[in-house]
Amino acid sequence: MDNDLLAQRIRAFRKLKGFTQQELAQRLDVSVAVLGSLERGTRKPDPKLLSSIADTLGIDYNELIRISGS
Repeated sequence: MDNDLLAQRIRAFRKLKGFTQQELAQRLDVSVAVLGSLERGTRKPDPKLLSSIADTLGIDYNELIRISGS
């Protein structure tokens, strides 16, 4: 998956669920810098972290990583 598309999806789901970057980073036990770099698409996402993000946001992992139209 394209990092930019995934970054947009992470940010969109985070905002949809009402989390700030700081709140989500705390729940994930990562720094705000790590989460921010994921949301900017400058960090290659670790599947384990993506799974934790999906769980914390209450969404299915496949929904998080899905590209529109696929």
